[in-house]
Amino acid sequence: MPLNTPFAVKPEELKEVLASTLGALAKSVELRLGELTVTVAAADYLAAAQLLRDAPGCQFEQLLDLCGLDYSEWGDGRWEGARFCVASHLLSVSLNQRVRLKVFAPDDELPVVDSLTGLWSSANWFEREAFDLYGIVFEGHADLRRILTDYGFIGHPFRKDFPVSGHVEMRYDPERQRVIYQPVTIEPREITPRIIREENYGGLH
Repeated sequence: MPLNTPFAVKPEELKEVLASTLGALAKSVELRLGELTVTVAAADYLAAAQLLRDAPGCQFEQLLDLCGLDYSEWGDGRWEGARFCVASHLLSVSLNQRVRLKVFAPDDELPVVDSLTGLWSSANWFEREAFDLYGIVFEGHADLRRILTDYGFIGHPFRKDFPVSGHVEMRYDPERQRVIYQPVTIEPREITPRIIREENYGGLH
């Protein structure tokens, strides 16, 4: 390794740098299991993200991942905050450090947060995926449309209240000679796994 290669600062030191840099823009800066998570309000999302990208001591040049989260059943329903969250994972190549940036959409019925595509172009497809799967709208995204499901898909399949079987199914109709959509014909059911215990299982009597 070249002598001039920068080493990552300790997580505790980076936490102080992030808290100092973001100031009131950060609702919290947490260090857990060796990972740093910064949570900001939706109104401060873009400003905080730009500081994380540009400020000395931060310099998170790359957005590695961005995903949606549905907290409606988190902690067996004990969660009392906003339902939809966006989590981004940022990397500083120059300083060899990482951080997770989280923001909660203030409206559960129509979750909207700003798009990060103006800061990191890699956010483009990630935000489209979060829109497709969770219904989170990214304001300022130039081409926000479904990316994994088809254009006729109804709902957002990663939401906790989305039925496992979906709402519609598609099949080929030989009379119409085309693919058609129809209501789901699978009856909802709950499958309980069967547990088989042999005699003296595991040497226990």
